[in-house]
Amino acid sequence: MAQNRPAPALPPLPAQPESVPWPTLAWPEAALPPAIEARLTPLIGHAFANPAPDDLGETHAFLAIQGGRIVAERYAAGLTPDSTHPSWSKAKSITHALIGLLVREGKLDIHAPAAVPEWQSAGDPRRAITLDQLLRMSSGLQFAEDYVDAGVSDVIEMLFGAGKSDVAAYAASLPLAHPPGTVWNYASGTTNIIARLAAHTLGASGDAFRDFMFAELFTPLGMTSASPKFDAAGTFIGSSFCYCTARDFARFGLLYLRDGIWDGRRLLPEGWVGYARTPTPVPPTERLGYGAHWWLGMAGPGSFSANGYEGQYTLLVPDLDLILVRHGKSALTQKDAVQDWMADVAGCFRS
Repeated sequence: MAQNRPAPALPPLPAQPESVPWPTLAWPEAALPPAIEARLTPLIGHAFANPAPDDLGETHAFLAIQGGRIVAERYAAGLTPDSTHPSWSKAKSITHALIGLLVREGKLDIHAPAAVPEWQSAGDPRRAITLDQLLRMSSGLQFAEDYVDAGVSDVIEMLFGAGKSDVAAYAASLPLAHPPGTVWNYASGTTNIIARLAAHTLGASGDAFRDFMFAELFTPLGMTSASPKFDAAGTFIGSSFCYCTARDFARFGLLYLRDGIWDGRRLLPEGWVGYARTPTPVPPTERLGYGAHWWLGMAGPGSFSANGYEGQYTLLVPDLDLILVRHGKSALTQKDAVQDWMADVAGCFRS
């Protein structure tokens, strides 16, 4: 996929081993080498301790996939592989995939100004915002991503307050705080603008857009548990709400680890995963890097992840051909510790 900036040298993505079946119907499994298991066991034991450890909070599900096979899996009491978990902002990465499907069909140009109805008046500076800038959280739109203080939080107001019936209209109504493309500001509102743009491009919303999601993305991957949520206006709440099992979140991760190819069929356009991994400038205060609706670097250079509130993670480590999925309920004060735990788990797989 053509880009306006030179693509950095990205670590190569591994191919599915020829001897390993694609997990469309069921995940193949394999045993861990004893040395890895010895390093991994105490980390998993700590995460699932009862009572929940002070540093991590509750861990509800953990899954490790290496070489396309499940090599470790554990669930909290009362949960099973069939239990679904909230995505929170992991849904943003799913929204990235939906845009990729439309780019593949030539229906969208990410470097063109985004066709947002609220921005079309003559002289509106928001008319210049591109889909690329939205995907990179660099639109310049005013948006306060605060999950605690409802008095100042646009995300709380959008999802649960005055904006909940039409999340995209709420986000699109906000003014510019900075010229487009100049400042990175993580904002769930931009993702809901993108989700509505996808629906308008397709000419389908509500149940019709849900059908598109299943026909083009979820069903080909075998993600039978996927449960996307929509607002009253029929927009997929792509910022926050797509419930899945841990195994189905891993299927989505495998699509990206395999460069958008599934069982010999290219679902995402060539270069789309590379685009997701291409860094966007972020403030030095940010712990992780950011690409396009994917986070970068949690488990070292080349790793990338779908991250969600309260410690929902799908972490991809290309050089290890590794996917780690973690779901739970962790406070914001525990976020760094959970990310460190994920990195430590990935480290167990390094020789």
